[in-house]
Amino acid sequence: MPVEIKICGLTNRDDALHALEMGADYLGFILYADSPRGITARKLSEILDRSEEITNAVGVFVNSSAEDVRAIAGDCALRGVQLHGDEDADAFSDGTVPLWRAVRLREGKCLPATELWDVDRFLVDADVPGQYGGTGQLADWEAASELAMKHRVMLSGGLTAETVEEAVRQVRPLGVDVSSGVETSPGKKDRNQVRAFIEVAKRAVPDDH
Repeated sequence: MPVEIKICGLTNRDDALHALEMGADYLGFILYADSPRGITARKLSEILDRSEEITNAVGVFVNSSAEDVRAIAGDCALRGVQLHGDEDADAFSDGTVPLWRAVRLREGKCLPATELWDVDRFLVDADVPGQYGGTGQLADWEAASELAMKHRVMLSGGLTAETVEEAVRQVRPLGVDVSSGVETSPGKKDRNQVRAFIEVAKRAVPDDH
């Protein structure tokens, strides 16, 4: 089966619809004001409003309260909620929406620890001190590969059309996530890069071993 593809850091309707048209499985929207790709819940609602095409939106949150996350997820009919900060697992244990947990790999260990979280999948990102993601740095593919043998994993961190095929081969993830690797500037996607990334990722073949 082809890997699943998430185009993340979308900030406008045109880019979202183009990613969908090219074959993206998920569209990621960052609900975090300090991100250069961050949008408000109101803006997300406007992007999704009256769009029957977009049924695969994932909201990315950093240290938002569980109550706010649930409210936005319900109002915007989010397909998934991705937690990228220092959230408490117990606060998000009610299972109201498919939960994705971002983790960083440091010296082969997951931060936060995977056993604390009951989630639909883990999103592996680069470990950059003081940053919650979106750095364009590569994740630890070797450690990510080991994690992917035990859990459903989306691989993120500095992926591009030039690197995604090798990443899929080595890590064997459920899916891949890209943001800065398909942009002309933070939050503005390059259509040629989006198309190329999706085409390469869809035909990438994981290593069997």
